[in-house]
Amino acid sequence: MLRKILVVLVAVVVLFVIVVAARPSQFLVTRTANINAPDSAVFAQINDLHRWPSWSPWAKLDPNMKQSYDGAPAGTGASSSWAGNSKAGEGRMTIIESKPNEVVRMQLEFLKPFKATDTAEFILKPENNHTLVVWNMRGTNNFMFKAVGMFMNMDKMIGGDFERGLAQLKSIVETPPKATPN
Repeated sequence: MLRKILVVLVAVVVLFVIVVAARPSQFLVTRTANINAPDSAVFAQINDLHRWPSWSPWAKLDPNMKQSYDGAPAGTGASSSWAGNSKAGEGRMTIIESKPNEVVRMQLEFLKPFKATDTAEFILKPENNHTLVVWNMRGTNNFMFKAVGMFMNMDKMIGGDFERGLAQLKSIVETPPKATPN
């Protein structure tokens, strides 16, 4: 009887390993927003990491989060590091490509709560008097992430964050600056 239970248990484990190993090794999360502003105004917010705290969905997860900036003030070579609570985690993002009013691509290095290196990009497409913003994040699923993906979907985990971030970006870019009294 014990032998049969062990054989079944081993078979279940082997089947689980095979199913996990067959899962996709890449993931992609994409969200879009239509912003009623010129591409140059949207680009200015995305290309300068110093402006991210005003619209990033993760900036509000930890009011005591430590953030630092290195490299160029904006564009290619600009980087930002953060260290926060368990919700915000810890990591670094570096802009690796910046084409004015077209694309901002960055490398994301997550340290906590898990280690991962992914790529995020913002693609700007001007259409009449507004800008279509496409926010992508792509990365590789190692065996552990493939296993977790059986129960948790990456798109569902961070897709809502992308939607909130794009809504906040839209609000900031579409709101005219307040006039300064003379």
